[in-house]
Formats: sequence, structure tokens, C-alpha cells
Amino acid sequence: QEEQVSTQKLEVTEYISMEGVVCENGGIISIKKSEPIFVQPETKTDHDGFYFLSNLDQNIAVIIQTIYCFKPDEKKSSETVGEVIKQALAKVLDHFYPLAGNLTISSEGKLIVNCTNQGVPFVEAVADCDIEVLGDIRMPDPEMHGKLVHTNPGAKNILEMPLLTAQVTRFKCGGFVLGMTINHCMTDGISAMEFVNSWAETARVMPLTVPPFLDRSVLRSRQPPQIKYPHNEFLEIDDISNMTNLYEEEQMIYKSFEFDPSKLARMKNIAMEDGVIKSCTSFTVLTASVWRARSKALKMKPNQQTKLLFAVDGRSKFSPPLPKGYFGNGIVLNCCLCSAGELLAKPLSFAVELIQNSIKGVTESFFRSTIDYFEVTRARPSLTATLLVTSWTRLSFDTTDFGWGEPTQSGCVTLPEKEVALFLSNGKDKPGTTLLLGLPVTAMITFQELMQV
Repeated sequence: QEEQVSTQKLEVTEYISMEGVVCENGGIISIKKSEPIFVQPETKTDHDGFYFLSNLDQNIAVIIQTIYCFKPDEKKSSETVGEVIKQALAKVLDHFYPLAGNLTISSEGKLIVNCTNQGVPFVEAVADCDIEVLGDIRMPDPEMHGKLVHTNPGAKNILEMPLLTAQVTRFKCGGFVLGMTINHCMTDGISAMEFVNSWAETARVMPLTVPPFLDRSVLRSRQPPQIKYPHNEFLEIDDISNMTNLYEEEQMIYKSFEFDPSKLARMKNIAMEDGVIKSCTSFTVLTASVWRARSKALKMKPNQQTKLLFAVDGRSKFSPPLPKGYFGNGIVLNCCLCSAGELLAKPLSFAVELIQNSIKGVTESFFRSTIDYFEVTRARPSLTATLLVTSWTRLSFDTTDFGWGEPTQSGCVTLPEKEVALFLSNGKDKPGTTLLLGLPVTAMITFQELMQV
């Protein structure tokens, strides 16, 4: 029986379902889960009605699943961690109340939040092993890590999925994992991080460092709309290389690749050796290298058009900048476009320069034009023959402390689309970048060889 609560008192959790999964070392983790309860904002305020989502929120209604691992704290038992995190959720939802609502379609045919105060499904779980069994969680493992988040398997579409869910899984050793799912239309990486850190501050009975700015109408489209750029991110590309067949015929496998500072320095030297570019960042050289290697690994034909998309944060691009704590998507997908033949025949500097010029072109005017383009066309970015790079290297998820110390590691359960490559930081004590991506088996073998530096 699912019940609605705004939690105030310590409760005994009844565990009703058992899930088992084989982990890396061959052992089986069994996890007992409670029924989800719906956590509502603690003070039921009059936030009914509808909550506006901007045009930048419309095209990324995918569920992002993340997990945070917390090692045992010798001085503090984790017996009450589920209750503490649940009560903090009720309190922090007072500030982030739209997350307790439902996604629906407005009269204009756009996504909008119905502030029903339904609440956030919250699950407590217990695993029969130590947290060390999980190993390195930066590597997506949908089967194992999927047991650590709460999803709604009965949902037929995105409108039936909760905007936010939470699961706290305690392990024998005293460690625990917080698993969270959130709809990307509600937050980009920066505002998701600010939400999670606000939640953790609330658990530690501290004021919010960055209170949310909820009014997304600052990113409304202009009237009349003014489209000033070509917006190739929406361009449909024909798959003349039969990549669709490759994905259908072969198993997708996920791999992680670590790039330490010395490897990144070698890549930068290769990019600059012909004198075309004078400098480049780790992001641009790694993105260019992945775009080229993946295009070759997927056997793109020379006349195959290929697209690179990557998110650029616009908070500082506006004048005045978006308000501090802006809650929502403040990003656009930036686009580079060329033929696979040109991308692979020309040196690495060609791809790096394309990316650098593309980044320079992201201004407030470009953002406003993107918002207006969606207003007029309602187009979705096409992902055929496309690499979509998303970078979490600057997100400080590892500072999230609910009272049991900071997480020792964090990661995502799965990549949201097969075209996505994710950049993560190697960790606090380990400078550099980790790349995660999935490819069909034969393409991954080629990709691995091409990424040797």
C-alpha cells in the first residue's frame, strides 16, 4: 500500500520485495526493498496550479539515474540514515516544490508541471553484503546499479514517471548508497547538483548555500520569435553507413577510459603540432579525439554527414546573468557538422578548431535564437550519425554530505542514449578525466585501439 507522508517521526520500515543481482566478482547481492512512500513538502503551501518549463527544458525529458556511495562512518551508525534523508527531503521540497508534482502537457502542447503535491517516491532498502562489493561505480552497470534506484516499471511514457525518486540502500558494513532518478526537463547538471547539495545541507540542519530561483519565465521566447542562426543541432541526417544495422545486430558494450594529465598533454601536443591552433583545453581535445575515433569505429562512409553535439552552460552568457540558483536547464546543445571523410582525413587540429569556433559562437543571442527556434518549429535534435558529449567534470557531487561524510564515489546507472559519451573527473586525489561510452562490440574493439595515445 503506497501512502502519502510528510515524515516527522522515526518509523519502522517493513521490507516487502527482494531483488538479487550477480556482481563483478561473481557473488550475488540480494537487496530487500520497502514499498515506496510519497514524501511531500513538509509545509503544504498553496503551490497548486501549473509550473512553467522553458523551451530549453522541453527537449531533454529523459530520466537521469545517479548513485552516491557513502563508506561506513566509524563514529556514527547508519541505522537512521534512511529516516534522516527522508525527513530532509520533506523539508527541502518546501524550496523545490515543483519536484513533488507531475509532468503533463499544456494547452500549447508543451511539457509543464502540474503542482499536485503528489510527493516524491522514497524507498528504503537493505543489502546483504558490504558496500565494497560494488567496486568502481563510475562504470555504468544497468543491471546491478539499477537495483540501487527506484523506478516505476509500469510507466508507459515519460508523463507517468515521477519527476524525482529516491532510494537509500544500507549495507552490512554500515555504508549506504543514495540512488536518485530525476527528469532532465527539471534540472541540468548544475541545478541537479545544487538541489542534491541543498538536500544534504538540510539533513545537516544548515541553511541553503544556494536557494533555488524557480521562475523560469526569464527564458520565455520573444514575441515575435527571432531565429538568427541555422541551428544544425536539429538537422536530420541520413544514415548512409547502415549504422542502425550494426546497433541492431551486435550487443552494446560499455567501457571506461582514463586520461591522466600526461596522456591529455600528449593529445594536446598532437593537436597543436601543425600550428593551426595555438592552445586547446582538455575538453576540446578529448571531445575531438572521441568524435574522430567513434566515427571511424562505426565505419562511417566518407560522404556520411556526422554531427557533434555538446552542452554549453549559458548562465554567465546572459546580460544580466541568469539569477544565482536558477533551477532548470540553462544549457544549449552546441553543434559541429562535417563529413566523416573530412573529419578523418584532416588532422586532429581540424576537429579541435571546429569545436573552439562553435564554443565562441555561443552568446546570449544564440541562446535566445534557440529558444525561439523551438517556439516556431517544436523540433527535436536529431541523433542520427551523432555523438552527444556531456561533461560532469566540473560538477561537485562529491561534496554532498548528509551527515555521514562525503561520498567516496558517484556515478550514473546507465547512459540515457546510445549516442551519449560522458566525461567524469577521475576523483579528488586523481587529476584527469574518465570517458564512458557504449558501442557495438566490434566498433568498441576498433575504438579502443584508436584511443591509444
